[in-house]
Formats: sequence, structure tokens, C-alpha cells
Amino acid sequence: MTALLVILGLVAIIVIWYISANNKLVALKNNRENAFADIDVQLKQRHDLIPQLIGAVKGYMDHESGVLTRITEARSNAMGAKSINDKVNAENELGAAMSAFNIQVEAYPDLKASANFLQLQNEISDIENKLAAVRRFFNSTTKELNTAIESIPTNIVANIKKMTTQPMFDLGETQREQLDKAPEVKF
Repeated sequence: MTALLVILGLVAIIVIWYISANNKLVALKNNRENAFADIDVQLKQRHDLIPQLIGAVKGYMDHESGVLTRITEARSNAMGAKSINDKVNAENELGAAMSAFNIQVEAYPDLKASANFLQLQNEISDIENKLAAVRRFFNSTTKELNTAIESIPTNIVANIKKMTTQPMFDLGETQREQLDKAPEVKF
């Protein structure tokens, strides 16, 4: 009888531990998804501004149509992405296209002086700053989830549920390469 009670007690402890670990992983996964929902709001605003920005510069940059086409295609891919990880990859591509666009704009002083363009550029800059803030929160929640997935003993439950570590929302390879280059100083 005592042995049966000990076995039932151990089973109860294992079940309670499993439920607790599972609930922790579910909460962390939901926190990550919620954090990405905040990013989605900012991305939607950025996606809405891009056609206006392209329209404002089309007349100035007729021979730079490749840059504008790349932005348009990257925006379309970003808007069509379904999963969080697909959206992260698509947004990294869009960010790279926007960086190339910003470099091209430097060659057009009349465009840079346009009030409409300046307003759109300021709005996009504001959205980029907000994106940076929500991206930091998203990466923090992703780090917590990944830590739980890789840590003992919750990794046992994560393996049972086939949960894997998730990618951070970083700058992307192209933007990282640009940041790694020394800035060009002109006098």
C-alpha cells in the first residue's frame, strides 16, 4: 500500500511538473506572438507609406526604376508573408531595399528639398524608430522563449511538443554589412 502511494505521489509530481512546464512554454510563445503583433502594426504603417514615397520620387528618379521596383517587390513580399519567421525575412529584404533607396536619394538635392518628400521621409523615420523599440521587445520575448526551450527541464516538454528555437528579428545581412562599414566622411 505504501509503495502504491509513493508511486502515485511521484506520478502526481511529474504530472504537475509537466503541466507547469507546458504552461510556461505556452505563455512564452504567446508573449512572442503578442510582441510581433505590435511590430505588425508598425509594419502596416510603413507598408502604407511606401507607395506614397515612391510616388513622390518617381519624377525625380526615372532612371533609377530598378531601385523603385525592388522596393515595390519587397513590399509586396512582406505584405504576403504569413508566418512570423517569413515576415521577419521579408521585412529584412524590404529594409535592405529601403537602404538602397536612401543611398540613391542622396544624388537628388531637389528631391531632398521637396516638402512632400521630407514629410514622408520624417514619417517613415518615425515608424522606423518605433519599429526599433518594438523589435527590441520582440527579441527579448524570443530570447526568453528560446532559453526555456533549451533549458533543463523545460527542454523535455519542448522536445515532446516539437518546439524549436525561434529567430530574432535583427537587421538582416545587408543592413548589418552597411553598419559594419566605416562611415564615409566628405569635406
